[in-house]
Amino acid sequence: MHRMRRGGFVCGVSTPVICNQEVAIVALTFAQKEIVVAEVAEVAKSAYSAIGADYRGLTVAEMTDLRVQARQAGVYVRVVKNTLAKRALADTEFACLADELTGPLLLAFGREDPGSAARVAESFAKTHGKFQVRVIALSGQLLPPSELGKVAKMPTYDEAVSMLMSVMKAPIQKLTTTLNEVPSKLVRTVAAVRDAKEAA
Repeated sequence: MHRMRRGGFVCGVSTPVICNQEVAIVALTFAQKEIVVAEVAEVAKSAYSAIGADYRGLTVAEMTDLRVQARQAGVYVRVVKNTLAKRALADTEFACLADELTGPLLLAFGREDPGSAARVAESFAKTHGKFQVRVIALSGQLLPPSELGKVAKMPTYDEAVSMLMSVMKAPIQKLTTTLNEVPSKLVRTVAAVRDAKEAA
């Protein structure tokens, strides 16, 4: 059963309850815990990156704003108890986060591209000083919070496809140019040979 403190109500980030306009975690039943673990594990298996951030001190409105920004960027955001998060991440490339999951943390998973979660976190942190990124995981590797800016600059999916297409297009253009030059060079060579014969 949910334990509700006076003046609190359940909000949509996982298991938080609002107390005095701040986010707090409440107890879950065993069945609810299993659902949370399964959901986070499923998201983590298909995510490109993950960020753990301290959200203490954020208001309901600020958390709602963060969720809206995250949703628009294809980032899954969830407040999960650390013990449940460790279970959920155990068989994923984000198992490397296990030792870093201490204290109240919000987890954000980039599902569109490797930099999406970092871009949302970096943007939100600029205007919300209480939001502190504590750890980043990318391709099974832990990165310090100081790398947030570099990860945020990673190309989006569309940018990556565009870059790949331009790399693939360059050799084709060169080949086309070369093939187009062959007939004109051949014509010039034949004309030069003809002119040489006529001159002789």
